[in-house]
Amino acid sequence: METTLRGVGVSHGVAIGEVRHMGTAVLEPPAKSIPAEEAEREQGRARQAVDAVAADLMARGNLAGGEAQAVLEAQAMMAQDPELMADVDRRIVVGSTAERAVYDAFAAYRELLAGAGEYLAGRVADLDDVRNRIVARLLGVPMPGVPDSDQPYVLVARDLAPADTALLDPSLVLGFVTEEGGPTSHSAILARALGVPAVVALPGAGELAEGTVIAVDGSTGDIFVNPGEAKKAELRAAAAERKAALAASTGPGATADGHKVPLLANVGGPADVPAAVEAGAEGVGLFRTEFLFLDDSKNAPSEHKQVEAYRQVLEAFPEGRVVVRVLDAGADKPLDFLTPADEPNPALGVRGLRTLLDHPEVLRTQLTALAKAAEGLPVYLEVMAPMVADRTDARAFADACREAGLRAKFGAMVEIPSAALRARSILQEVEFLSLGTNDLAQYTFAADRQVGAVSRLQDPWQPALLDLVALSAEAAKAEGKSCGVCGEAASDPLLACVLTGLGVTSLSMGSASIPYVRAALAKYTLAQCERAAAAARAADSAEEARGAAQAVLSGE
Repeated sequence: METTLRGVGVSHGVAIGEVRHMGTAVLEPPAKSIPAEEAEREQGRARQAVDAVAADLMARGNLAGGEAQAVLEAQAMMAQDPELMADVDRRIVVGSTAERAVYDAFAAYRELLAGAGEYLAGRVADLDDVRNRIVARLLGVPMPGVPDSDQPYVLVARDLAPADTALLDPSLVLGFVTEEGGPTSHSAILARALGVPAVVALPGAGELAEGTVIAVDGSTGDIFVNPGEAKKAELRAAAAERKAALAASTGPGATADGHKVPLLANVGGPADVPAAVEAGAEGVGLFRTEFLFLDDSKNAPSEHKQVEAYRQVLEAFPEGRVVVRVLDAGADKPLDFLTPADEPNPALGVRGLRTLLDHPEVLRTQLTALAKAAEGLPVYLEVMAPMVADRTDARAFADACREAGLRAKFGAMVEIPSAALRARSILQEVEFLSLGTNDLAQYTFAADRQVGAVSRLQDPWQPALLDLVALSAEAAKAEGKSCGVCGEAASDPLLACVLTGLGVTSLSMGSASIPYVRAALAKYTLAQCERAAAAARAADSAEEARGAAQAVLSGE
């Protein structure tokens, strides 16, 4: 019997296939004591397993590249955390086996993270994955991960660890469905980068029986269980229509009446550039520079190393616009040489620009490296600061850019509600705004982007979030300056039309989403987009806002 379930669609496309569940390791090893003379051998076993898992995560990251590499390298650092290893050693000395010591040490750290505010609690899934991999290696059981199958299937899991998502084989994994996660979780971001249809935050996903045929619509979030032939044909026809629209849409982003909306790519480093160029990106709207700093959490990369990496990206877009975000450290991206270890709530503490202003030498080196990387290149370089709260922040960043001799436009990210509310004031100090809708939603609704239980509040269609976007865009227009969106909201084709109607001047997204957004914009005039935006803002919920915009644009 055909039934329909509703989750959160996070990656476009339709997948129809049999359910296969994610394999899990034996989670809890037996508790047994060892004699004192075996402690040293057990400590050696633990260290070997930890090093092997860290090496495996790094290798997976090197293969995956881009954003996946940064995520996996952060997990490898978790595995080798010195405090965690010291705790493992202590537990072995008092009689635990290596696998039990690892399990218990990670459990203690897990409790700390879970109680350290919602932002850090979102890292618990990553920590659990690292623990499971180490324990599985010590016990000699299969690693948790993607099931072995000769036939294509739809992968179903409670959540997908970055190590699994990064190396999914799109020829076998038709799509995936998770019970946890949200539209801006790591799994969602990596799914879009892979171009795999995905639905997250689906209650009861784990109860779907192995081998059941389901159809996944990653655009709408609908899951059809045991779909009939008519439903399959309908979904395939819709997917084919979307594909044809993509093929027909080329060139710069613009509405049907010629209003230009530059479509830019979000990149994590040089490895992401080929996909952006192939997708027809008109430049880079968000160059996340964290990947350079995650290689070594104890030391900042040298100026020379930074110059080389930045220049590779800048050279790929001659005459194009490249917007670089300076290091965004803190909260879920701690760096030993920068971020304090004892903050009670890091998400509301010293992170982003605040961290850099506390360590001006790190900011100075990065800005100097960017200035040198851009020398002699015909590129429009723009540099922006993360987590700007007010005009004082914006002025401090602009002053630092000028002192470094940087010839570029200076901008501020709008990720904190105060920045949207006081956007005109901030624009007295900088030349552009860029809306990071992921964090802006998180701070507006006090809803962690990694927690599936609050994904309703992370939905970028929330009218309150649209109000803040409108405030920022209106302020930029009044000051004769630009206001782009670089958060994941820009990757939703329908929402991209609404953002354009709100006055946003450019859209930046994962490269795989650019063709979908380009095709959607080309179907509607600016006036239609403006009417859709007004209808969405007049709604009282995300679902109503989406429906209202859709009704306007479809002429209903």
